[in-house]
Amino acid sequence: MSFILNIETSVDTASVCLAKDGETLQLATNENQKDHASWLHVAIAQIIKDAGYVMADLQAVAVSIGPGSYTGLRIGLATAKGLCYALNIPLIAVGTLDMMAFTTINEKGDMICPMIDARRMEVFTAVYDKKLQPIIKLQAMLLNENSFAEQLSSNKIIFSGNGSKKLQQIISNENAFFSSVQANASHLAQLSDKRFIKKEFADLAYLQPLYLKEFYSPARKERT
Repeated sequence: MSFILNIETSVDTASVCLAKDGETLQLATNENQKDHASWLHVAIAQIIKDAGYVMADLQAVAVSIGPGSYTGLRIGLATAKGLCYALNIPLIAVGTLDMMAFTTINEKGDMICPMIDARRMEVFTAVYDKKLQPIIKLQAMLLNENSFAEQLSSNKIIFSGNGSKKLQQIISNENAFFSSVQANASHLAQLSDKRFIKKEFADLAYLQPLYLKEFYSPARKERT
């Protein structure tokens, strides 16, 4: 049996899920990205209380490790590590794109391509087969009208995530399908349960967020 707290803060909407054997017991979400830090700990305490449990009942904490929001990833991982240290339980790390791909695995198509908005026409993306095996590795990609042309010539691809809206605006291909499903911590729960069973735990001391690219911030103007 697994009893896992799942934390997802890598994209615009943050979520936390308490799950038993991969089945969601409680789920909470927050759509205000600026409030993720203040919201997260309160939400965790509330869903555990509402489910009738206490922190000490947790057997592991799972977190989406990126890519995604630089600040969001730091908030999620710091919270997950803190709980694991305090409770002496293992940490489970799941790639954000892996989690997103899992949400559309039952939709009709040959391949799955989740996308995370990375500013302008750039996205974080990867392409998977229906067994969630990578076909095109995780990368930061600049989209254009020829993106995925080779794959789309003979395969139906399911695109998802907030980054896919950019692609939808610039390509027209009968093999391109765009899913409206949004991943959250309940999807993470189903993947973390499998990793818990296999004892695929992360290194609590050295695990870092998968940023994929350096943090960008507009340079401040020097005072004259």
